[in-house]
Amino acid sequence: MTNILILGAGYTGIAAAIRAATRTRRHGGKVTLVSASPRFTERLRLHQTAAGERLRDHAIADILAGTGIDLVLGRVTALDPVRHEVIVTGVHADSGPAGTDRADSGPLGAWADGGRTGRVIGYDKLIYALGTVTDLSTPGVAEHAYVYDDHDQAVRLARRLGELDRGTVVVAGGGLTGVESATELAEAHPNLRVVLLSRGRPGSMMGDKARAYVDKAMARLGIQVRGGADVVKVLPDAVELAGGELIDSDATLWTAGTRGLPPAEEAGLTVDERGRIVVDSALRSVSHPDVYAVGDAAAVRQPYGVMHGTCQGGIPTGLHAADALADGLLGRRVKAFRFGYVHQPLSLGRKDAVIQFTHPDDTPRKWYLTGRWAIAYKETVSSSPMPTYRLLKRGLAPVGLFRLTAGLK
Repeated sequence: MTNILILGAGYTGIAAAIRAATRTRRHGGKVTLVSASPRFTERLRLHQTAAGERLRDHAIADILAGTGIDLVLGRVTALDPVRHEVIVTGVHADSGPAGTDRADSGPLGAWADGGRTGRVIGYDKLIYALGTVTDLSTPGVAEHAYVYDDHDQAVRLARRLGELDRGTVVVAGGGLTGVESATELAEAHPNLRVVLLSRGRPGSMMGDKARAYVDKAMARLGIQVRGGADVVKVLPDAVELAGGELIDSDATLWTAGTRGLPPAEEAGLTVDERGRIVVDSALRSVSHPDVYAVGDAAAVRQPYGVMHGTCQGGIPTGLHAADALADGLLGRRVKAFRFGYVHQPLSLGRKDAVIQFTHPDDTPRKWYLTGRWAIAYKETVSSSPMPTYRLLKRGLAPVGLFRLTAGLK
């Protein structure tokens, strides 16, 4: 038996787990998936949750039903790539194979440390899909800002905004997440003043015409945009810019940067300056080849440079890592991962959107969509991954789908 462990049950981790299970179950593969939550979080839609929208709820155990995958609920606190072990704390009593009520299975051993209970999980091969978290290095962000690290934090922001009859919401960060959040919140809460702070021009990665459309949409929604704004500190009721200017804020949302979780670097894996695991062409750690890294947690180099964190690349990396792992176990040739971007989809509230089509290196092409066609396109490419997971459970490889929507080559 080969024990395959996947850490993280986001879009990428679930896809990797299902693909690894279907590819290896007839050849002695046993897959265990570790998740910090029993529910699946649609991180692509957390700005909608923050605006007060209730999204459909999915239990991870239901998603995995029938796959034979062991689901362990708990947080990864340590990784030992030499001993091939992972420590998981806060393990729930119902952890066990998906769709069953078994409490223990496979290479799982009980342990205790300082009164905490948890498990040591051994593995032969590991896929690290823990993603990234908000970079909290700016003073005051950890204490006073709302972030999108999980569903509960988006819900807390929604509750705070629901308490305000008037006031100011500051969104720090002019990337796609910042723009989507600012427009969503402004549309859902027209009584509030929304201020978007960005070091550069919001949506700067888009072409001139698409970027101008974004500017007009934000102006229509009454969003105050401050380009060239460098936030140096977040206070309980304000943000401080370089130079000392204070902007009053009743709620501050921080979307300006992410970094990898501590277990990878603490374990001695080679990571980049943002804490992401550096991988080879097969998505294996360059320092510990029994560890594969996927999604936002991996620094994946392509001919045009290192991929940036995006939903486009997440599931394709998960599928490729699972295939590379399976091919290696079966003595087959392991293919190199190749990926090219095709679009930058951006919602502008529930009633508008813009799609910037791109070259494989993510630089903008001249083509873009706006309005109702862009809304339809955005909802299609950002829709629930459940249909994809159902295809994977049946052993079908939706490669054509990812070539269309994610640029997988």
